[in-house]
Amino acid sequence: MVPLIMRKPPGLVILFGSGESSPSSRQAYSFLLGQLPRPVRVAVLETPAGFQPNSALVAQKVGDFLCHHLQNYQPEVAIVPARRRGTDFSPDNPDIVAPIQQANVIFMGPGSPTYAVRQLQGSLAWHTVLARHRLGAALILASAATIAASAYALPVYEIFKSGEDLHWHPGLDLFGPYGLSLVFISHWNNQEGGDELDTSRCYMGRSRFEGLLDILPSKATVIGIDEHTALIVNIAEEICHVMGRGSVAILRRGEEQRTFHTGTLGLAALGDFQMVGPETGIPPDLSERVLLAQEHISTEITPEPPPEVLLLVQMREAARAHHNWAAADDLRNRIAELGWQINDTKAGPQWLPIKGK
Repeated sequence: MVPLIMRKPPGLVILFGSGESSPSSRQAYSFLLGQLPRPVRVAVLETPAGFQPNSALVAQKVGDFLCHHLQNYQPEVAIVPARRRGTDFSPDNPDIVAPIQQANVIFMGPGSPTYAVRQLQGSLAWHTVLARHRLGAALILASAATIAASAYALPVYEIFKSGEDLHWHPGLDLFGPYGLSLVFISHWNNQEGGDELDTSRCYMGRSRFEGLLDILPSKATVIGIDEHTALIVNIAEEICHVMGRGSVAILRRGEEQRTFHTGTLGLAALGDFQMVGPETGIPPDLSERVLLAQEHISTEITPEPPPEVLLLVQMREAARAHHNWAAADDLRNRIAELGWQINDTKAGPQWLPIKGK
């Protein structure tokens, strides 16, 4: 049981329709990372692409994007090669999964939705992801991982590439414990087929997708996320934000489609939401291990300066921008008198508490 004093609200969940490694995603990343304490530790799971020989490269490209384009936040990225069960790189291997316990951001992206579900369902990796999220870590899901997080996952490759009959695959059901039966469809507005082939609704096309809706359980809510668009779910505040170039469509059985562009919507628009405790559905011994890891992380986090110090930091940056070095030095001294040391870096000013003050 997690002590009440240690409980934190669940972290944000960012679901990308596509473009998770493009300039269009920076607004969503900045929205998230700007709220996190330092250091920002990101665990990138290879699992959705684990069947591909280049899965390590796929994950590394995500890590490189985060380090390069979000360098102001100085993310520390760890690649988690949880590729396939029954191998040395299994999502049930504690050594492979260990970096997730230290992360305050967990990323899963491109690959196959159904493969991701088969490898992660009930695994040590997935339970660790859930445990960290319940204790405050943010989740970033893109493309295949967005679909895999559904209550019912769309078998994209099986239908679009292999010609299987229309069907749904049981998903990881990320939001099921919260009373929400959600089906996420990335690439909602895809147009790769041009005038010859309707590839919207994640390559299904409108006609075929209507057939899929007919066999979807009535309790499910479908959430279509356009490409280069993110849906940010804030469970603690029971609200969602839409960011990016496109929009988010919500379809509930018997109701008309509602489309949300930039802005917010309440979780009540997605179903009958209920909050759950951090231990729900997670093995007790794993909850304890993740809690201990969180306690260790908390001792390493650099505290945020008080408002008066942050104001002086802003004033010093303005003085430096105008090459007023004397004023900048004076402000540095005033900040030090309040117990904080300022270090100037390419990514901007960094602060550390002065020991003994």
